[in-house]
Amino acid sequence: MFFTSQEFQTVVAALNSGFLKTLQLFFITIIGAVPLGLVISFGSMSRFTPLRWLTRTLVWIIRGTPLVLQIITIFYVPGMKDLFTWPSGENGRMTAVCVAFVINYACYFSEIYRGGIQGVPVGQQEAGLVLGMTKSQIFFKVTLLQMIKRIVPPMSNEVITLVKDTSLARVIALQEVIWMGESFMKGNQGYSGLVWPLFFTAVYYLVFSGVVTVLLGRLEKKLEFFR
Repeated sequence: MFFTSQEFQTVVAALNSGFLKTLQLFFITIIGAVPLGLVISFGSMSRFTPLRWLTRTLVWIIRGTPLVLQIITIFYVPGMKDLFTWPSGENGRMTAVCVAFVINYACYFSEIYRGGIQGVPVGQQEAGLVLGMTKSQIFFKVTLLQMIKRIVPPMSNEVITLVKDTSLARVIALQEVIWMGESFMKGNQGYSGLVWPLFFTAVYYLVFSGVVTVLLGRLEKKLEFFR
């Protein structure tokens, strides 16, 4: 046999444990990056020039450097410079990697938001002013609703990318699903030299990506009435 029943159960239990960390990182990133990205997009479009350039510089740096480098920097540099130290153990690694992911994806989301907001015809905003609507009413009742429809496809692509990018957390030894799969090659729970657990992790990502793709597809169909 390719593997014994006991071996399979041990590996799957370990992979499930790692996959829970992957799910945790994914949802924390979405919860944090979606609203933060909107705030950053407002900064990028601000009429206050210093704020606009500061925000755009931050977005340029984050989008122009590898996420894996950002994870390493955020995790190691504060301690090396005696600024602060992350909590010890797995909790500290999870906290640091969540911070890195939220900042990274918020910057990507901000550009999508900015494109969606600026893509709404200015004439509709002017029409709202003529009707006596305030700027906040125009944004929430006219601009925001149309922006949501425009940004769903590019946001969906970023979310699918996030599913796979969670594997980068292993660079600081966070025990996500890829890390757990690889551990059986080096020696874990009495097993070593096992290659198939690492490749078996692809099943987790395929299923996860498939579920996310279906959910986002349904969301896009529900927004058809904005056309």
